[in-house]
Amino acid sequence: MDPSNQKCGRKKTVSFSSMPSEKKISSASDCISFMQAGCELKKVRPNSRIYNRFFTLDPDLQALRWEPSKKDLEKAKLDISAIKEIRLGKNTETFRNNGLADQISEDCALSIIHGENYESLDLVANSADVANIWVSGLRYLVSRSKQPLDLMESSHNTPRFAWLKTVFEAADVDGNGIMLEDTSVELIKKLNPTLKESKIRLKFKEIQKSKEKLTTRVTKEEFCEAFSELCTRPEVYFLLVQISKNKEYLDANDLMLFLEAEQGVTHITEEMCLDIIRRYELSQEGRLKGFLAIDGFTQYLLSPECDIFDPEHKKIVQDMTQPLSHYYINASHNTYLIEDQLRGPADINGYVRALKMSCRSIELDVCDGPDNEPIICNRNNMTSPLAFRNVIEVINKLAFFASEYPLILCLGNHCSVQQQKVVVQHMRRIFGNKLYTETPLSSEAYLPSPEKLKMKIIVKGKKLPCDQDILEGEVTDEDEEAEISRRLSENFSREPKLIWLCRELSDLVSLCKSVQYKDFETSMKAQNYWEMCSFSEAEASRIANEYPEDFVNYNKKFLSRVYPSAMRIDSSNLNPQDFWNCGCQIVAMNYQTPGPMMDLHTGWFLQNGGCGYVLRPSVMRDEVSYFSANTKGIVPGVSPQVLHVKIISGQNFPKPKGACAKGDVIDPYVCIEIHGIPADCTEQRTKTVQQNSDNPIFDESFEFQINLPELAMIRFVVLDDDYIGDEFIGQYTIPLECLQPGYRHIPLRSFVGDIMEHVTLFVHIAITNRSGGGKAQKRSLSVRIGKKAREYTMLRNTGLKTIDDIFKLAVHPLREATDMRENMQNAMVSVKELCGLPPIASLKQCILTLSSRLVSSDNAPSVTLSMKDTFPYLEPLGTVTDVQKKVLAAYDLMIQESRVLIETADITHDKIVQCQKAGMEFHEELHNLGTKEGLKGRKLSKAIESFAWNITVLKCLAGER
Repeated sequence: MDPSNQKCGRKKTVSFSSMPSEKKISSASDCISFMQAGCELKKVRPNSRIYNRFFTLDPDLQALRWEPSKKDLEKAKLDISAIKEIRLGKNTETFRNNGLADQISEDCALSIIHGENYESLDLVANSADVANIWVSGLRYLVSRSKQPLDLMESSHNTPRFAWLKTVFEAADVDGNGIMLEDTSVELIKKLNPTLKESKIRLKFKEIQKSKEKLTTRVTKEEFCEAFSELCTRPEVYFLLVQISKNKEYLDANDLMLFLEAEQGVTHITEEMCLDIIRRYELSQEGRLKGFLAIDGFTQYLLSPECDIFDPEHKKIVQDMTQPLSHYYINASHNTYLIEDQLRGPADINGYVRALKMSCRSIELDVCDGPDNEPIICNRNNMTSPLAFRNVIEVINKLAFFASEYPLILCLGNHCSVQQQKVVVQHMRRIFGNKLYTETPLSSEAYLPSPEKLKMKIIVKGKKLPCDQDILEGEVTDEDEEAEISRRLSENFSREPKLIWLCRELSDLVSLCKSVQYKDFETSMKAQNYWEMCSFSEAEASRIANEYPEDFVNYNKKFLSRVYPSAMRIDSSNLNPQDFWNCGCQIVAMNYQTPGPMMDLHTGWFLQNGGCGYVLRPSVMRDEVSYFSANTKGIVPGVSPQVLHVKIISGQNFPKPKGACAKGDVIDPYVCIEIHGIPADCTEQRTKTVQQNSDNPIFDESFEFQINLPELAMIRFVVLDDDYIGDEFIGQYTIPLECLQPGYRHIPLRSFVGDIMEHVTLFVHIAITNRSGGGKAQKRSLSVRIGKKAREYTMLRNTGLKTIDDIFKLAVHPLREATDMRENMQNAMVSVKELCGLPPIASLKQCILTLSSRLVSSDNAPSVTLSMKDTFPYLEPLGTVTDVQKKVLAAYDLMIQESRVLIETADITHDKIVQCQKAGMEFHEELHNLGTKEGLKGRKLSKAIESFAWNITVLKCLAGER
């Protein structure tokens, strides 16, 4: 997959913003000026009809008007004083029930809720930025409807303006209130290093031209105006206004609610928020008074604290005491190469690079060298060989530089017996007690854990028979070059070549003895746990397609190594995901070849502290479990999740490498790729933004169902749609499990994998389960599923009556569990809908909105909180409106369903656990029971598979308490 030729399948669209490109929104005043000038919006009616209307805000800011209209001019208006709330998105009954709703972009829709009965005026803007202007401007007006509004005065009294004045005055050494343009440019560049000097100078020229000035000297007001227009990101401004309750700054309480409800941060305190303000607010006044203005808030969102990668996963967070075969292992192919495998010379930097990137399996092809000193070289190019001794000295120095977990040396032995002994001498002398040579215990059934093998170097290679007392002997050589020879020669013999091996080198091999693969039946009967097979890419692909379940079961106990096809003479990379899906632990990658496949590999091993070991999902580890990578849809025993991604904007995109014939402008778009099991793999793309590399606004939302979250990765790719040559701009790949929810900046990487300074993608992330319950600290999606449409997890018939009778006892508890979960989620959906919130809103956001609904016209509470049996009920105080009655009824149902869940979940859970335990008691007897029932061959295998399926389902539900 060549990134220079990447094209997403989605139809190409282009964004033409209806906002004047030369005027960015940087204040409430800008929003209101835009609204007074007016623009066309689509008016959506409940009967599925949509009308184009021109909307304007009155000059006195008291009413919203639209035309044309059949109504009297005085009736085709809405008083600002009548507005209750403004919603962004399709969050009213009109949108939910409109037959054309699917054709309307979520990010372009807005609703104005007005009157005592909470009626809605539902509108669609031509672009997301226009929708944001109307929502921000109207919210600002509604929040200040009881105060006199002087927009020009208020825009000059903001905390930001006060801060900029102090910055200007500090640089104005003469105190004349004016400054040389060069000085002003340097000052803005210092405040915002990402800005180009040419862009700052152009902005000053625009301001001076608009004022018909002849001088190039800059006044304080002009400096503030230029900075505001150049440094305000509209999408961040809209977010600030939204979360600050329509102020132009955040106080500690605003920030606390934002972090809890939006960013998924727990245990946040006011003091922690004040500390954030003190560290990121640029003005001294803001730091003292405890508020965060737009520039400080932008700095905070760009900081490592708001990185998309969950900092918890930068530490070792997985259980490292499982058998070695239960982990994916970061592995390199032909580690000594830094170019292609046909002509590339051996280079010590290949080992340095791999070990510094936490590679835990490296390859050494050792040959006879001059002066009885073994060498490492590319046997297709014998120039510039490396002394074996020098290589292992480097390995010894860097083996545990990036990770303390075991390092596997895959030894390709092409030496004479004499030089094999030199290899052993060097390894024993240089590695010392790091070398793991303990004899495996036949009493054990699995390999030791990474924890037990910390700081150990394990040699993978051929071994002489232990029961023969010989000093040297012949062993088969199934090395990769046999495949190359077979493919290049018509007369190549299929009989494996024999090589001589000395006892000393054989004794270095302990836990990773190389053996040949014949078939799974033979392996499961005869293979020892310390023996491992290497598979060519072609062979592994065939097995993965024909026997996916068997491959997974095999890899529960044994290590598998997969290496790239010999036909990849350019050292291109295989897709590691194809083999991770089957549980293969060691998928060897050509580290020297960047591109999408290496991006997946690098991104995958960022997790678990970047230690080079990643624990496989439990359905791929448990002795009794069922998993097939080729499954269509839901994986038994795994709760599917929904990933919601909103691509908001990009920052400081560079020109694509190699696009030298093109000007400075680019037309970027973003492609979102999901990698995982085949059922999860998909991609979507945004529209193209014309000629904008500094801050292109995309504002597009996407949803992806993920059936096996633990194996899923998301790759964000930024591409240039109008290109000459290379279209790749940057990418970032991250495991789904490592995503942080909320508003996040993604640091983009170059084609070779380096982080590009100041080049980011601004996104919003929410991860939820399919039926509505979000993971801990993740926001939740709610999808209303009626009883008739519910998918109940089905248990399979094994054909063994004794066992099937036990599993039948679990059918009712399984249905009960599903009903409790879905009823709870449906109750939450109703509350969210009545609160006008999107499905991904958190429960905290629901309660906050709910509280604003349950007040009377004079702001007195219309309900009281009453605790009954430890459950919080709401009781009306006097008469309540019809709208409030609906909200109270929905809240009451949510509490009732919560009560049912809490009071009966343990009983249902215990029933499921009992069935699982009763079933497991027959695990060892399955073959005997099958024989008694007359099952054999394929029928017996099917019975065992169905048993594993049922146990997997029960185990999963037993774990979901």
